[in-house]
Amino acid sequence: MFGFEFANPKYFLLLVLLLPMILWYVFKEKKSHADLQFSSLRAFRGIRHAGRVWLRHVLFALKVLAIVFLVTALARPQSSNSWQTYTSEGIDIVLGLDISTSMLARDFSPDRLEAAKEVATKFILERPQDRIGLVVFAGESFTQCPLTTDQAVLVNLLREVQSGMIEDGTALGLGLANAVNRLKDSPAKSKVVILLTDGVNNRGAIAPVTAAELAKTYGIRVYTIGVGTYGEAPYPVPSPFGVQLQNMRVEIDEDVLRQIATVTGGQYFRATDNSKLEQIYKEIDQLEKSKMEVKHFSKKQEQYFWFGLIGVLLLVGEALLRYTLLRKIP
Repeated sequence: MFGFEFANPKYFLLLVLLLPMILWYVFKEKKSHADLQFSSLRAFRGIRHAGRVWLRHVLFALKVLAIVFLVTALARPQSSNSWQTYTSEGIDIVLGLDISTSMLARDFSPDRLEAAKEVATKFILERPQDRIGLVVFAGESFTQCPLTTDQAVLVNLLREVQSGMIEDGTALGLGLANAVNRLKDSPAKSKVVILLTDGVNNRGAIAPVTAAELAKTYGIRVYTIGVGTYGEAPYPVPSPFGVQLQNMRVEIDEDVLRQIATVTGGQYFRATDNSKLEQIYKEIDQLEKSKMEVKHFSKKQEQYFWFGLIGVLLLVGEALLRYTLLRKIP
């Protein structure tokens, strides 16, 4: 009622008493006046005060309104102001993405690289409070996007990633070292690398386990994801007749990926299809939630004074009208 909260709402039950009061007033009005029938009202045209007789009902209406406001005052209306403050402990995350030509294998739809980009995009958009960066690697490694909270920029740069941007190969250790370099000076309490690859380290001057030890030194957790089905997978191979699919054996150095995860306090996952990859990112999302402290404040102000004042003024107005302007109205 009135958009307020009420400390003593039970007092509104008193308004039920208005019903017999109104019924009694209507009954009394009918009993106090007799009905007469006239063939013409021509004889009453000179009487100017006949219309004013209805003004006596104003007195009763004022009394009813006064009771409503006074009962509302008894119910103690209160206005409240509330607000919340958030203290967020963000997480800095670097996505390490393998873009070697083997990521074009079709055991994922449409291929491993596009599937990885699609799932990573969803992951980014669901973490608006965290800074996220992107490192890509094949035979070499470079930073596609430094740590940022600008999701639009990061997603656009992720979409531009293509296999063949750099020399082919799998410099897994170099890619991880590059990701660690992006996080080592971060002031965030939680620093994470999500390293996704589909092969075996065969390039670069830094061994994957050495890069993992470096990550551990800076307190960085590494979640490793091996992408690829078991057995063989169809790879696009150039031929005189165009690109053709050829089944080739899937080789992922799972032992090294497990070791990287174990050394840094992370976990290793194996994704064999699109749904499994999406499930892995959701699991990592749950493991690495930003800590948020929410404080709720509420301030209430009593408003009964104004309702009580209006009720009293209505009673005073009713009394003044009764004994002045409407005193002579029957």
